[in-house]
Amino acid sequence: MKELLKKLRKYEIQIRKAINSQMQGDFHSIFKGSGLEFDDVRTYQYGDDIRTIDWNVSAKGHGTFVKTFKEEKEQTIFFILDVSGSQEIGDTGKQKVDIGKEICGVLALSAAKEGSQVGMVCYSDKKERYVRPAKGPKHAYEIIHNLVNLKPESAKTDLSKAILFTLNTLKRRSVMIFISDFIDEDYFHNLKGMARKHDVVAIRITDKRETGLPKLGIVPVFDKESKKTVWVNTSFGNFRSQVKQNYEENEKELTLFAKRHQINFVSIDTNEDYVPKLLKLFKVRNKSLKSV
Repeated sequence: MKELLKKLRKYEIQIRKAINSQMQGDFHSIFKGSGLEFDDVRTYQYGDDIRTIDWNVSAKGHGTFVKTFKEEKEQTIFFILDVSGSQEIGDTGKQKVDIGKEICGVLALSAAKEGSQVGMVCYSDKKERYVRPAKGPKHAYEIIHNLVNLKPESAKTDLSKAILFTLNTLKRRSVMIFISDFIDEDYFHNLKGMARKHDVVAIRITDKRETGLPKLGIVPVFDKESKKTVWVNTSFGNFRSQVKQNYEENEKELTLFAKRHQINFVSIDTNEDYVPKLLKLFKVRNKSLKSV
């Protein structure tokens, strides 16, 4: 716990310094999406984000108008962390679930310092841990404590149920930071519904083992979610290329979906430094939110 906290504080300071110096903006702006509420309308100006156009008002024929927003006094940052069996891939201490927990922890610290309410749900195919949104660094440490001590009861995945739980729990518009490998089916409909109601940030965690299979002949492969072992011929025909192609198609589909529904999306591998990737993500958010 002490080593993890030391690491997270170091990353949190590194991210904060970079944002303040490189983006000419304060750290608060990266979480600003949830803290906006409708204020008024004004005439469209060159450079305005077309997503803010109020089509109902503009349809009256007096010109094109955009919605303006003001910042709410309180905002909520809510983490949805996938802790299913498919997250247990990677080197010891650097599995997908470990990286997910670290990202969740460092951003919880950052959000708490900015005065945001911070909450979390860890999900497999059931609710494994839920921390109600609250304020303050002490609460962020409670979230980290829960992450460190979490031992999921189920290894299965159900992203759709995780989204539904969150939608039913948080009624007020919030920043939803969804951390998963997004390897599941039939969850796009619910994710689309979440994106309509909330400001969604999707962080995909990957590991090269999932696509870079070596030619080992016939080997046993253990599925952690189904708890079953199947024998696979890794040297047969186009097996390895097919696995890689399926994975790349999944990422392409998710990337296009995120773009279509205004979801901030980033993919992070377990063996890379995730801080630069988070900074790039925040830079995109910072620019898009300034245009609102």
